[in-house]
Amino acid sequence: MANPTRSARAGAAAQSLADDAMERMRDLRYGVQDLATRSASAVGESAHIAQERLGRYASVTGRYVTEQPVKSAIIAAAVGAAVAAIVMVARSRRNSRYYY
Repeated sequence: MANPTRSARAGAAAQSLADDAMERMRDLRYGVQDLATRSASAVGESAHIAQERLGRYASVTGRYVTEQPVKSAIIAAAVGAAVAAIVMVARSRRNSRYYY
């Protein structure tokens, strides 16, 4: 038959291990919650900064277009032509590889 003292010590050791594991899980949970809170705050702050910058860029661009409408139209046409040329070249390369 098993020694009652030995089984009591084993039970106490098992309980101690379980308590330690629960404490570590609580610490881990709180750490994860803290990390999630800080991450959400950082994302919100970054989004706010990006929104402010975008607003400033839009304001500056609007002012430039108002002050120099012809130059702005020429720049826009040149950018549009460059993008169209890039798309056409990309399509022709993609289509031409099937004929080899």
